[in-house]
Amino acid sequence: MQKLAAQIKDAAKKLLEDKKVDLVVGFAEGSLPLRGTPFFARTPEEAEKLTWGRGCENNLANYLRKRDEKVAVVAKGCDIRAIVALVKENQINRDNLYIIGVPCNGMIDRKKVNKLLEGREVLAIEDNGDTVVLKGQDFSETVALSDLLHNSCLDCRYGNPVVYDELVGELLPEKGEDAFADIKEFEAKTTAERRAYLAQEFSKCIRCYACRNACPMCYCTECFVDCTTPEWIGKSATDVQDNILFQAVRVFHSAGRCVDCGACERACPMGINLRLLTRKLVKDVKGLFNAEAGVNLDDKAALATFTADDPEPFLVKE
Repeated sequence: MQKLAAQIKDAAKKLLEDKKVDLVVGFAEGSLPLRGTPFFARTPEEAEKLTWGRGCENNLANYLRKRDEKVAVVAKGCDIRAIVALVKENQINRDNLYIIGVPCNGMIDRKKVNKLLEGREVLAIEDNGDTVVLKGQDFSETVALSDLLHNSCLDCRYGNPVVYDELVGELLPEKGEDAFADIKEFEAKTTAERRAYLAQEFSKCIRCYACRNACPMCYCTECFVDCTTPEWIGKSATDVQDNILFQAVRVFHSAGRCVDCGACERACPMGINLRLLTRKLVKDVKGLFNAEAGVNLDDKAALATFTADDPEPFLVKE
């Protein structure tokens, strides 16, 4: 990771020194371990603060929309897929964007770390590739990396950047197709069981809208939940049905656009299984239209086109 961080610094400094970009968006060290923070470098000196590690989990595509200046971004696979989707929706000007692609085999989930250590505080981590050493006061524990990764990272099939202007690090081995085992398990439940599960999960929702704000594809200037004329949804989080409605509409709005980066679930302070719904839509779009969001710049969005052989019998009668 230190080698990657050094390469990122060098690439950013050169871009700024050569005046090829006005800004580099990347990560800097946070105040605590595993808490990389988004960072904006406008000078070669500021670029020295850029870093890379297992805590660089934020999707930086959120910071690239509607910028007139020339911007470089340090981006992992899921970030770049979101960037591709936003370029297609004319939210990012590809001509003004320089992508520093970083192959990524996963970010560490702090919630899994906290659960494993039962509240003991991590003061430092040592990344050894397949294993991670968690260090704190009077303890040091070696854990398999796969036991600590975010679920979205475990499911990710695009650790390598799909588009980039400059590659930092070495490409990773390609992974196979997503089996969607978790979604198939949910689909196997009865209607009553699915309804009960969703009611239980979304009863935890406090309607903070962190999931909406973290999602790079949620960029409406006014969300339907904020409308008062008409008022589509109640403002209190005590109504479970309203909570389900909010989440269902949010997910439907991202159908064919969601890149399954997991930003929504990571942002949720209540630990709700938000990716259950988003991955269900990702699976359905893949199955119905053989389409995945953000994989390349050439394919049209799955739900932005219509052909006579689309599986939509309610529109086309044989």
